[in-house]
Amino acid sequence: MSSFSEKGLLGELEQLVLLAIIRLDDNGYAVSVRDEIERQAGIDLRRSSVYVTLDRLDRKGYLTSWFSDPTPERGGKAKRCFSITPQGHRALKTAADAIARLRQRRPERSRT
Repeated sequence: MSSFSEKGLLGELEQLVLLAIIRLDDNGYAVSVRDEIERQAGIDLRRSSVYVTLDRLDRKGYLTSWFSDPTPERGGKAKRCFSITPQGHRALKTAADAIARLRQRRPERSRT
């Protein structure tokens, strides 16, 4: 694991996915996460991008997952649902804090 990952810094897509899950009351699944990102951020993602990102965040311990009951129609499938872990919340805060620090204006240097 790189030192970047050890510090809990997240990529842009990872941040979007975690934020969408929070907005979905910690009960999101791939399609609802994708739809929430499109609705709120105006970003149209491929489903495969969301699936890969959800799996990666789950492996990192930033999400937990479980399978819902199958949908009621015949042959209905169970959805893999996700919620953010305390470690995921910390990683999101760390990334937001780093961005906020970088956005701050540097004090002017005196020229001699």
